[in-house]
Amino acid sequence: MPTTNPKSYDVCSRTKVAFLGLGVMGFPMAGHLALAGHEVTVYNRTATKSVAWCADFAGAKGLNASNTFAETPRLAVQGADLVFCCVGNDDDLRSVTIGSNGAFAGMKPGAVFVDHTTASASVARELSALAVHEGLHFVDAPVSGGQAGAQNGMLTVMCGGDQVAFEAAKPVAMAFSRAFTLLGSSGAGQLAKMVNQICIAGLVQGLSEAVAFGQLAGLDMNQVLDVIGKGAAQSWQLDNRGKTMVADKFDFGFAVDWMRKDLGLVLDEAKRNGARLPVTALVDQFYADIQHMGGNRWDTSSLIKRLK
Repeated sequence: MPTTNPKSYDVCSRTKVAFLGLGVMGFPMAGHLALAGHEVTVYNRTATKSVAWCADFAGAKGLNASNTFAETPRLAVQGADLVFCCVGNDDDLRSVTIGSNGAFAGMKPGAVFVDHTTASASVARELSALAVHEGLHFVDAPVSGGQAGAQNGMLTVMCGGDQVAFEAAKPVAMAFSRAFTLLGSSGAGQLAKMVNQICIAGLVQGLSEAVAFGQLAGLDMNQVLDVIGKGAAQSWQLDNRGKTMVADKFDFGFAVDWMRKDLGLVLDEAKRNGARLPVTALVDQFYADIQHMGGNRWDTSSLIKRLK
């Protein structure tokens, strides 16, 4: 089951939905939809993950016996009112939406596609325009909260798109969300996620330097973090990653490879809009150093490894 903590579900009615992409985020997100009582059809490029998901959520423990998987995105979305997606990047997103076996070819008129992939704002606008042409709706809806947030159904979702599509998706998406907010037109969700990643990059580097400095100064850094966490230095990163950094443990979710992908999107967008991001660009290169150290799958707090 996807939850490490119980979550109560407030769902108005059962909805037929599809979920495309069963990675570390998508698997539990789709699971929460099943736990909330919706009829869920899943698709994953590697079919063994779809089989594993159905073993947990198709007719087991009193869940809907209609929950199943399909061999293509087009087959998965047939008859669905809402299609959720969480894949790797722009190209992955196009591969599950466009073409004869893509989701857009199988969705019924008026259905809503909600994309939780962290992708570019340009691909969100591209697919939104294509969806409108096909009589569909598209909401770009990247998430924050990491693997733990997906497992606990407590993701923060940043949305771009039209109000009608957003309102249709929100009650169902709250099965895996703590907040689901419309921030503007198509692409606004992806741009907001870029703001989120800019903040995280600077915070993690600052925390890394602080912990490394304190250790070299001979301080009990667990005690120090307890103290400063009650003051102005407090942050989610300090609360959740400070002591794991002290313990030299870096297997807590969002990987360096994915952060570099996200920061690449940020820096590309900055070139287009003229934003100056000197700290973000520097931290991106620090993450490249971590990759060269073999830390591709370490979590983002591994920046401290450069300083030891």
